[in-house]
Amino acid sequence: MAAGLILVALGSGGLKANASALVGELYDEKDPRRDAGFTIFYMGVNIGALLGPLLTGLLQKNIGFHYGFGAAAVGMALGLIIYFTGRKSLPPEAHVAVNPLPKKKLYLFIVAIVVVVLLAVILWMTKIVTPENLDWWIAGISAGAAACYFIVMHNSPQTNSDERSRVLAYIPFFITVVVFWSMYQQIFGVLTVYSDTQLNRSIFGWEMPINWIQLIPAFFVIVFAPLFATMWMKLGPKQISTPVKAGLSLVLIGIGFLMFLPFAEAGPNETPLLWVCLTLAVFVFGELLISPVGLSFSTKVAPKVFQSQMIAVFFLASGVGTAMSGVLGGYFDTANQAPYWLSVGGTTVVLGLLALTLTKPMLKLLRGIR
Repeated sequence: MAAGLILVALGSGGLKANASALVGELYDEKDPRRDAGFTIFYMGVNIGALLGPLLTGLLQKNIGFHYGFGAAAVGMALGLIIYFTGRKSLPPEAHVAVNPLPKKKLYLFIVAIVVVVLLAVILWMTKIVTPENLDWWIAGISAGAAACYFIVMHNSPQTNSDERSRVLAYIPFFITVVVFWSMYQQIFGVLTVYSDTQLNRSIFGWEMPINWIQLIPAFFVIVFAPLFATMWMKLGPKQISTPVKAGLSLVLIGIGFLMFLPFAEAGPNETPLLWVCLTLAVFVFGELLISPVGLSFSTKVAPKVFQSQMIAVFFLASGVGTAMSGVLGGYFDTANQAPYWLSVGGTTVVLGLLALTLTKPMLKLLRGIR
């Protein structure tokens, strides 16, 4: 099991940043269609996020555990086949690594992986890392790795002055992304607990499984992503800048948390499913303003020789935020919910407004990139 999870982690690390970098190669630096393109790409990711759990869950329940995992393997194999047959249509620059690791130093990469895995095993076996403090470890390691990336990219002799300025502008955006995901990822913790106790999951006599609540955001992304992509295409160079989109995403998700206040004292199974769906739609509007846009932004501001690394920093922000969502979720009290919804939601709205005030200095540092 551990070996399988390690391989999944390594595969995800190799896929996510590089796939996003390939999408970035389809557009020029200031192409106004870039955000729209990444929004469609993000919709594809969420189609998998919606269908994957449904399909594998049904197979696991009705046929067997191994068939569920087998279906996931078949899906990944099909994706690989599609990539290999379609990669010839990618632009020439997408076929060349800008700053490849020299072959004679490839062993350092392998050694680093082995050392990290061994260190993780030792920390776990010696109980230095435990389930209780795992969130803090993940947040700290992810934040530390991001800080190292920022230092390397900023100080590299291969980075010019404009690129260094843009790296600095990315730091407040990184913090905004951390705050957003620390809120959004509570869908898988606090909201699941809330839905299990207070949500009315009955639909014409059929009770929706509790874990399906986590599929609603992916469904909304699939529905609304084309609308957002069309909007960015129509607006073109007149669309709001990425820092503004990021600030608005915090405001929206903060409002989403505040929307739980009217039902904070609701009894068992009293919160209407439609109200929770509306709240999750607000979550997704915020998500579409920062997640696909953030991937696009990462490819725009990244130094030429650090394209994949900057996207990795974006995913590290997601890692820090996801870990912190677990920390925040620990303060949720089902018996006294109003203070949680009010404090967490209100604080996020204020942070979003603060992020909006940083728009002008960020745009100055971005030197022509929006």
